[in-house]
This record gives sequence, C-alpha cells and structure tokens, in this order.
Amino acid sequence: MYKSRRSGQAPLSRGEQLRGWIFFALYLFFFPWLMGWVQRFYPAEFPVAEANVVYYLLLAVLTFVVFWSFLRRGFGLLLDWLPENLFACATGLIGAVVLYGLVRLIPLPVQNPNFISYPEQYAFAPAATVLILVVLMPLVEEPLFRGLLFGAARGYSRWLAYVLSAAGYAFYCAVQFVYAYGALDLRYLLLAIQYAPMALALTWCYDRGGSIWSAIALHAVLNGFTLLFALWGW
Repeated sequence: MYKSRRSGQAPLSRGEQLRGWIFFALYLFFFPWLMGWVQRFYPAEFPVAEANVVYYLLLAVLTFVVFWSFLRRGFGLLLDWLPENLFACATGLIGAVVLYGLVRLIPLPVQNPNFISYPEQYAFAPAATVLILVVLMPLVEEPLFRGLLFGAARGYSRWLAYVLSAAGYAFYCAVQFVYAYGALDLRYLLLAIQYAPMALALTWCYDRGGSIWSAIALHAVLNGFTLLFALWGW
C-alpha cells in the first residue's frame, strides 16, 4: 500500500519526547555550566580542543541513547525516501547560501566571533575542529531542534513548528555570544539574523525530506562551508 511522505515521517514516541525534553534542558543549561566548571581544573598544558572533542563525544553518545529508536527509524526513512531527502538537502543548501548572502548585506553593530575563533581553533587543532563542527554538532543539535522541537510543535501547527525550530535555533546560536568578551552585550543577539538562513534551511530539509538524517547531513555541509568561509576571511 502506498504511503505518502507526510504519513511516513517518524514522530517521536511519548517516552522519547520525555527523555528528549530532559536532555534538551540539560544541553541548554546544565552541560555548558558543567563544562565551564570542569575546565577550571584542567592542567595548564591540557589542550582545549581535545577537551571539547570529549565533551561533544559524550553529548553524541547521550543523543544516541535518548533518540536511538527515532534515529533508527529516520535512517529507514532516508533509504525509503532517498530522492525526496536529496531534493530537500539540495534545495535547503541553495536556499541557505542565497539567503545568507543577502543577510550578510545587512550592517550589524557587532562581528560574529566565530569568524575570529574558527581560524584560531583550526590552526591549533584542525582535526578536532572539523570533527566537532562537521560531525558531532549536527548529530547532537538536529535531533533536538528538528526532531524534538519541530516534531512536537508540528502536531499543533506547521507554521508554529517552523517559527519555534528556526527562530529558536538562530537565537540559540546568537545568545552564546552575549558574554563572549567577558561583559554583557545584547547587541550580539542581532547575529541571530545571520543564523536564520541556516535554521530555516535545516527546518525545511527535515520537513520536506522526512528523515532527521537529511537534516544532519545538511547541517554538516553548512558547518563545513562556515568553517571554510571563516578560514578564507569571507
């Protein structure tokens, strides 16, 4: 019997949602604080890049534990709906690049700190930087912002799901810079404008493709482009 792509999309079970929301709260509020607290006890010679790899590896393991069934179902959907997922990735990538080029024309009072920190991180630890940005971050963040946040809101309203998932992710990316230089500077919240194209593209990719793995793959590609742009000084 033919099943449409929409009906084939794998929602999170109630148990997965409960575990997911707990993990989401820990990811946003507790784990960053814990990481900062642990870093105070690092030996002076301990490489920061390697510590960040360990941190994200642990988060990736927790992601598989929390979302194992969802990720497994998503892989099946990726194979069943491969043309749809490839199309969603391709159109999401094109849309993100075009929209990002447009928003970069908007003058902002602050510069994105990532375009300063990424080249420095890559110079000291290229393999660790690529592993975190291209593999681990997408694997951790997509089940949370797309699978959980978008999936939960999608049952009420598709537009609400887009707003919460895309705007929530853009805000999350920008808010971490508010204390980037040791003092409160709310102007860095405006950087959410620069992250909006990526957030919209990832949400579109998951919504249209139906598999969380297509969103993870697109996230990896976009993070890779971001790293390249930072290294090239664009």
